[in-house]
Amino acid sequence: MLQHWVCRALEVPVGSPLPPLSMVSGDASFRRYFRACWQGRSYIAVDAPPQHENSSAFITVCRMLRATGVKAPEIFASDLNRGFLLLEDFGDRQLLPTLSGLQSDGDIQRAEAIYHSAVQTLLLIQRSPEKKRLDLYDRDQLRAEMNLFTEWFCVAFLELELSVPEHSVIDLAMDFLEEAALSQPTVMVHRDFHSRNLMLLDDSAVPALGVIDFQDAVHGPYSYDVVSLLRDCYLRWEPETVIRWALTYWQAARADGLLADVSEAQFLRDFDLMGLQRHLKVMGIFCRLSLRDNKSQYLADIPLVIQYFLEVSRHYPELGDFVEWFNRRALPIANQRLPRSAG
Repeated sequence: MLQHWVCRALEVPVGSPLPPLSMVSGDASFRRYFRACWQGRSYIAVDAPPQHENSSAFITVCRMLRATGVKAPEIFASDLNRGFLLLEDFGDRQLLPTLSGLQSDGDIQRAEAIYHSAVQTLLLIQRSPEKKRLDLYDRDQLRAEMNLFTEWFCVAFLELELSVPEHSVIDLAMDFLEEAALSQPTVMVHRDFHSRNLMLLDDSAVPALGVIDFQDAVHGPYSYDVVSLLRDCYLRWEPETVIRWALTYWQAARADGLLADVSEAQFLRDFDLMGLQRHLKVMGIFCRLSLRDNKSQYLADIPLVIQYFLEVSRHYPELGDFVEWFNRRALPIANQRLPRSAG
């Protein structure tokens, strides 16, 4: 069905051979991506089942991003009833393997140039004047995301039976992170801005980057995307390097007027606490992907997420009871059940 729809979208003459569709990838959602070639040009065909995926939101956010100068894929055709899209093809050069290779080679200079480009792309997103058209990243959504940690990581994966006092310790930590997020200046937030959703489009000194997987964008805390980028759940850099790159973002955002009233100390606190909220959520999401969706490969990424969480949370006494509980109750079981080769 998708192949015939692509042929109509490309105006392939009747009787001509049908352009074959080759699988590019699936992702953490229900979407599937295929490559189609016609008349010397390559396209990406998307199958996003409408009962599971919001392609209308994808189209809306894509137009918003392109209006700000972000390299989001051009949309050539869409069928929202069937969840079909025909998009510009950004190629196969996802940032993750590129950055992993640079890390292995010790080429921090080239990696830094790529992150500089990513920060410039992020600032374009954050400058969008249309942020209020998006759903607000509000208290209910922040808490619902953190509750994935309790539901899927603690109860479903670790099989913990949580007592009332334990729930209280978890809730107080979430209250603290929730308030910290809601106190931040707000911008347009991609919500999954990291090395698997950025594509390398050229090899220039400061390369152009394509942005994908943005359909869940919201209007919310400014630090969310930058901590997603730099404390990447799939790739770890030394903490000193992460802070140096984070401060490069802060300086650029201040110069842009986005964070004129945010001090360096406040930025670093915002960066840390927003990352903790995200990493609690991600522990839950990765367990859900494994248990519900049979995508067990995501379990291998949880040890790094836990490492980030414990490294950062120990600096915040407000989280002391939660960290003590996590180390005593959750971590020993997690260490037994998660892949030993990860992290």
